[in-house]
Amino acid sequence: MLKREEDERVTRSGPGTPLGKLMRAYWQPAALVSELAPDRQVKPVRLLGEDLVLFRQPDGGWALVGRFCAHRGVDLAFARHEDGGLRCLYHGWLYGPDGRCTEQPAEPAHSRFAEKVRIPSYPCVERNGIVFAYLGEGDPPPLPGYDALEAPDEYTFAFKGLWECNWLQGLEGGIDPSHVSFLHRFIDEDPREVYGQQFSEIVEGTGQKLSKLVGDAFRPDIEVEDTEYGLRVYALRQLTEEIRHVRITNLVFPNAFVVPFGNDKVFIQWHVPVDDENHYWYMIFYDFAEQTDKETLLAQRLSEVSLPDYRPLRNRANNWGYDPAEQRDLTYTGMGLDINVHDQWAVESMGRIQDRTTERLGVSDRAVTANRRKLLRAIDAHAAGGPLPAHGAGLTGPLAVDTIAPTADWEATWRRRESERRSKSPWASRA
Repeated sequence: MLKREEDERVTRSGPGTPLGKLMRAYWQPAALVSELAPDRQVKPVRLLGEDLVLFRQPDGGWALVGRFCAHRGVDLAFARHEDGGLRCLYHGWLYGPDGRCTEQPAEPAHSRFAEKVRIPSYPCVERNGIVFAYLGEGDPPPLPGYDALEAPDEYTFAFKGLWECNWLQGLEGGIDPSHVSFLHRFIDEDPREVYGQQFSEIVEGTGQKLSKLVGDAFRPDIEVEDTEYGLRVYALRQLTEEIRHVRITNLVFPNAFVVPFGNDKVFIQWHVPVDDENHYWYMIFYDFAEQTDKETLLAQRLSEVSLPDYRPLRNRANNWGYDPAEQRDLTYTGMGLDINVHDQWAVESMGRIQDRTTERLGVSDRAVTANRRKLLRAIDAHAAGGPLPAHGAGLTGPLAVDTIAPTADWEATWRRRESERRSKSPWASRA
């Protein structure tokens, strides 16, 4: 468990908070490119407790500025998108992509008042369907060279979802390897043959779907290794005396994780605070071998959410679609076949902000406790002006693996298979 003061430090991410300052030192997803209508490339964004407006620049790039006009405080989300910026509807003040006010039509012609006016602005960059923003001070670090960001667009798919709880609850669900043996299991067998669904994938060398394999082997040995990008998490399930299932996931510091499924598919997922009680997860799914079927993936995801806020159709208001008959006969949760809903229920059911001072963590929670220690150290280091984890050039991967290996040689086996996968990939050898 955490002490009360520690719990507050890893929860509160608004402007001026220690965690907020740390998270602003990293590039954060701000929006999906697909969220902006072709005829209106302007969108309000709430990110890390700040109200902002994202808009397309004439050169094709993106700008992110404060949402409210410095003059009388009206909403720039409704501004006219013209002359390379946003023009306030109230009095015609024009703001450029750097947040500077460049025109004040109602002021005297000789006035230089506009030169004194500026609203917040933040650098942006687009990668594989997501607009990333840097809300920190000074020059931004290089965008990491992670596989999801380096893969060609045609091998990727991006999406998002709204979860009504604190960001850390969502992240900690993703770095907890033991929960998949229960939360995502099926009473008999996963009935789906669905593209892009990780627990319906067949694990090579077993003939079993991942949901069945991890459900039967429900007591994994969990090991955690510190890395340059965050943490590597090993979940080792002994299947027979000779072989074990090796599943390697990753914490990508400070607020993402990377998860494998199948032989060639992986996804990265960021958990980004809207405020302290709500957050979006942003995902990039990528395939090492084949181009992604974006239309199928999009249709699958849109069938589970309501637009424009990407709120799941199954949510707290309707008990996440809970059906006791389904829980008895089909799924462990009784909340449908979409594992995103299972994860959503787990972290939302804790409350908008979980009280971590009352927890009782065990050996199976090694990744969660390791991450909290890392996060608290980084908050202190940033406040003191020290170096930060996963910050700077040279970050690649991470390696995410789901394979069967000989018990005596599992470490060498998974590394060899990962190397082979990359050598055969149309793009990964270049990443």
